[in-house]
Amino acid sequence: MRLTEKGILRNIDWWLVASYIVLVFIGLVNIYASIHSTEVSSIFDPAGRSGKQFIWMMISLASAALILFVLNPRIYESLSLPVYIGTVVLLVAVIFLGTEVKGSRSWFELGPVRFQPAEISKIATSLLLATVMSQFGFRMGRAKDFLTVAAIVIVPMLIIIAQSETGSALVYVGFIFVLYREGLSGWVIFLIGMFIALFILTLTVSPYAAILALAVVVTFCDAAYTGFMKQWLRIYLPVLAILAGIPFLMDYLCSLTGNPEAFIRRVDPVYILLGVSVLSIPFILFRAYRSRKLFTLLATGAFFIGIILSFSTEFIFEKVLQDHQRQRIEVLLGMKEDPSGVGYNVNQSMIAIGSGGLLGKGFLHGTQTTYGFVPEQSTDFIFCTIGEEWGFAGTTAVILIYVFLIGRIIISAEKSREAFTRIYGYCVASCIFMHLFINIGMTVGLMPVIGIPLPFISYGGSSLLAFTILLFIFIALKSNENHNFA
Repeated sequence: MRLTEKGILRNIDWWLVASYIVLVFIGLVNIYASIHSTEVSSIFDPAGRSGKQFIWMMISLASAALILFVLNPRIYESLSLPVYIGTVVLLVAVIFLGTEVKGSRSWFELGPVRFQPAEISKIATSLLLATVMSQFGFRMGRAKDFLTVAAIVIVPMLIIIAQSETGSALVYVGFIFVLYREGLSGWVIFLIGMFIALFILTLTVSPYAAILALAVVVTFCDAAYTGFMKQWLRIYLPVLAILAGIPFLMDYLCSLTGNPEAFIRRVDPVYILLGVSVLSIPFILFRAYRSRKLFTLLATGAFFIGIILSFSTEFIFEKVLQDHQRQRIEVLLGMKEDPSGVGYNVNQSMIAIGSGGLLGKGFLHGTQTTYGFVPEQSTDFIFCTIGEEWGFAGTTAVILIYVFLIGRIIISAEKSREAFTRIYGYCVASCIFMHLFINIGMTVGLMPVIGIPLPFISYGGSSLLAFTILLFIFIALKSNENHNFA
């Protein structure tokens, strides 16, 4: 038993433990604030959400103590593969056997307890990533190793998307920061960001503008990386400027004809741009061959993948995404206004946060909170309760606690002597960061409403327990490492 080991208490990172306890307490208080006018009179009443959350707090603290003082940290590496496989099985099983909640079949219901396998999957994925990437000889630049870790991340992500849990799946994007720390090229992250921007541009402006912007970025990056900036300024930039003017020229020519059925009006300029791109391939390949620049070939491949994505955007948006997801993205991107429909939650959330002012209205005095204007205020929109009742000062304090928590995890991970602990620590920090970024972005209208909890604060037993286990495994690993090397 680890309870008998000397010095174990001294090696625990109590700053991380304290940050965790403060966030959990903030969560309990604000959950009660969000439901006190409709459910119960006491914060600890087990009939209400705050009382149930308190019970889960006790279960989570007991689990944390078990992880810190009883379980041997060495078991996590050896159990990572069976835990991951078991979690994947649960993720698949819940699609067929689970309970449907708000259009998502991602919950198992066991009597009064509901449990979401997607919460556990973040722990299982983090452990297996740490196990695989800490093996001797692992290199991110080797195709076999890269494909292995990519599969570890993508498999549960795709299954969660099949459950219609887009928010939980989006968290997996955060693992790219872990891969970057372990050697993944920064160009990959840039490429992903570029494709996201391409998707948005295609939706909000036009495929022509999106592909032209992609061409500008790709050719500029290639010229800067390979040292052909003068050629880019002399050749590519004028050509791109001419292409940018084609739609305006076509509109002008149409206005001169005065014929609404004119042939030129039926020509889509995007095909002109596509034709120019295809005709330029021989020149690009010849230059890449002569200069022996692999980057040019990769940039060309990225460009044509971007074209395929742009032409696929309408299909993905109309056929792959569900109605409520499309509507939320349209509202977020300003494609339509719907303050009383799909935009209602965000609109009321921003009103609540804005009405809090500098210091807030005070505990249990938030009008938006008390009268239930914001749906899901104890879960996905708990941050607006903090904003209304504790104001700018309160929300800033909460964000700073998260920044401290994430920053300390990263610093501790970076100082680790063992690769497994370091990689797992980065996984923990990435998961917490993605939840924080998406949840707060959602409440202030910067992200679509996709239903994702604020770590340690939002109401939900499976979420609190999963995040507790995720964090305290790292604390235990780091404590054990400190004890061994003391």
